[in-house]
Amino acid sequence: MKMQDIKNMDKDDVLGMLGLQAKRSDTSRVLQVLGTFGIGLVVGAGVALLLAPKAGSELRQDLRTKFRRDGKDDSDGDAVAGNAGGATPGRGERQVT
Repeated sequence: MKMQDIKNMDKDDVLGMLGLQAKRSDTSRVLQVLGTFGIGLVVGAGVALLLAPKAGSELRQDLRTKFRRDGKDDSDGDAVAGNAGGATPGRGERQVT
């Protein structure tokens, strides 16, 4: 180690040589947490966009139609009319018409 290296050392370098570190401020802790949270938001949004089952316009259209039903029931009545007794076929069963 040269004399110039010793002159250019700061507090963090000396503490690091001793295996210590300076006490972090509360502001730096808060900024680290906010930065981690922000990165998580960006990564989560990117994954959600990549794994979305439909395009955004299709999803918005589906939501509009569901909300505009104004309390209408999902069953039309026509689908049940073809079944004997109104029962729906179970798993692995075929519907008889």
